[in-house]
Amino acid sequence: MYFTDRGIEELAQRRGEEEVSFDWLAEQLRTFVDLNPDFEVPIERLATWLARLDDEDDGDD
Repeated sequence: MYFTDRGIEELAQRRGEEEVSFDWLAEQLRTFVDLNPDFEVPIERLATWLARLDDEDDGDD
């Protein structure tokens, strides 16, 4: 188990039944980066990965 799995599990347990929009998620990610600028690159990578999940031409498979 990765250390980050704890946070992911907590997210699923606390908010797993909620529905959110990608607009809401994007705003939360922006706020997080504003408060934690050291995480700008990983958040950008996560956002790009989520945005391109359905892209067949991505080449990251």
